[in-house]
Amino acid sequence: QVQLVESGGGLVQAGDSLRLSCAASTRTFSLWVVGWFRQQGPGRERELVASIYNRAAKYISDSVEGRFTISRDDVKKTVYLQLNTLKPEDTAIYYCAAKFRGNANYTYWGQGTQVTVSS
Repeated sequence: QVQLVESGGGLVQAGDSLRLSCAASTRTFSLWVVGWFRQQGPGRERELVASIYNRAAKYISDSVEGRFTISRDDVKKTVYLQLNTLKPEDTAIYYCAAKFRGNANYTYWGQGTQVTVSS
């Protein structure tokens, strides 16, 4: 069982920055791929925004490329999502999720953190 806890969301203005954190409980954290998803409203699908396995294995969605970056600290068992130059359309609940390396599907999910960007 892997527990994931997100933090760092909030209400900001367009152009501002936020850093989201995802803290994990597993001892084998370095073996897990962690992704950040967002859901922009009820009934909307969760969109994969970014994922990371190690420094050489990262993914950033085209929709946030150049504004968001993902990183991880395996000692702190934490993955970070840096959100820069935020836009109102970035408003969403942001979830982190984890899957063991080699697995296709994300197995564990956090509870989500709300990001609201005002214009």
